[in-house]
Amino acid sequence: MFKNAFNLIEVFGFKIRVDPSWFLIAALMVWSLTITYFPETLPEQSRLDYFALSIAATIGAFVSLLIHELSHSLVARTYNINVTNITLFIFGGVAELEKEVTTPAAEFWIAIVGPVSSFILAGLFYTLGHINISLNASDPLIELLKYLTFINLVIAVFNLVPAFPLDGGRILRSLLWKRSGNYIGATYVASLAGQVFSVFLIITGMLAIFTGFGSGGLWQVLIGFFIFMASRSSYAQVLMREALKEKTISNLMSQVIHTADVADTIDALVEDVILRYGVSFVPVTEGDMLLGYIDKNVIHKIDTDNWATSKVGDVYITSTPQNTVSSATSLPELIDIMSKENQRKMLVSDNGILLGVITLADMMDYVSLRNKLVMH
Repeated sequence: MFKNAFNLIEVFGFKIRVDPSWFLIAALMVWSLTITYFPETLPEQSRLDYFALSIAATIGAFVSLLIHELSHSLVARTYNINVTNITLFIFGGVAELEKEVTTPAAEFWIAIVGPVSSFILAGLFYTLGHINISLNASDPLIELLKYLTFINLVIAVFNLVPAFPLDGGRILRSLLWKRSGNYIGATYVASLAGQVFSVFLIITGMLAIFTGFGSGGLWQVLIGFFIFMASRSSYAQVLMREALKEKTISNLMSQVIHTADVADTIDALVEDVILRYGVSFVPVTEGDMLLGYIDKNVIHKIDTDNWATSKVGDVYITSTPQNTVSSATSLPELIDIMSKENQRKMLVSDNGILLGVITLADMMDYVSLRNKLVMH
């Protein structure tokens, strides 16, 4: 999902990752707190004090967000659902579940524990703030604790909005799923609620921009678009999983494939395969054995002057479980692998022998055609 994210630390066995987009929101938070928030709540301090306080507040906010996501992950683990990564990015944080939940109860408890943990943190910072007031502690420390109380309340309340994929939307889906027994129908309603809420955010954000609240309104519009796209894609993925649950890779993979040999030059590969057949993903073989693949991204890294002398065998990407699956793999399992590894195309191989290639487009085309036939 976040192919540019890097590992930061590991907590309770969960890898904490940071997407480069996080640095943008972190910088914006520090800037906003330094220029506006703390000068208004804590006058007559130096600019350096405001800057240091803003860094502490930003770190505290993201640690709070990390605790929110860790709570999701720990409860998911009790339901035997592994969390591959927890990633911080421009719109907050996300715990990446290895597979979908299988019961309404699991959905409910995994979702609700996040807001509960944020309310607990808000209560903790509120209590610490009042203790420090009674001890006549420094004003900057008290204001920092007030801010962390406020930000945790915002995280908790916002996530409880019944709009998928927010925690509140997942809670709504679990309740509808429990009542009706219809997972797809429950997802549709929760996704629709997410889209309605996102449109509300976008419209009110646009109004804020036009009435002079530019930065806040713009941020609201961006969040609205993110929720809209996430809610739609989540429902589409559920439909895809349902349509493909009885199928295996062998049903949909492309068996007519064009391959490259390790001895081929890049120049020959481009002219004889890629341009001739209009493909951008080419399996690499040696005899009958699959070795890996080469694609346009690999070729782009090679200077065109060296195409005539560069061999496929020197630059191809080796076949691994991250890019190669067996023909017996179920399609829902394949979707999970593609999502986890950020792959759109996969090699299909049994016992080292190349059988075919399957792409995300193959599955989407099948689902689209199936839905059209069912509708008619």
